[in-house]
Amino acid sequence: MFDTLGSKVRIKKTPETEDKGLAGREGIIQGHTTPSIMDIEVIGTLTEDFAINVQFDELKKSYWFAEDLIEILDNGQGAEITIKGDDKKWIKDKKGRWTEEKAENTKQWWKFWK
Repeated sequence: MFDTLGSKVRIKKTPETEDKGLAGREGIIQGHTTPSIMDIEVIGTLTEDFAINVQFDELKKSYWFAEDLIEILDNGQGAEITIKGDDKKWIKDKKGRWTEEKAENTKQWWKFWK
């Protein structure tokens, strides 16, 4: 499921997503988890112990969803992940794979005085 991180999605129309004002909204997958070991509210009915987090920029908020409420719109080509203090970054290619590159202008943690 890591390959869907950064993918653009649309939330399917159901009574529950409509009640929360999320039906038809588009967002970006930010992660996934195992709800049985986390204290999270999941929208939808889980068929397995797996939930997807979607960030909605216009709401400045993210929600957890059952997988069947998510419609993938694109694979997130061009999405980028960096880790503070690391000189690497990962960019999603057109096939949806994460490729590692050297990050530019990354300040190393041990050079905090610069």
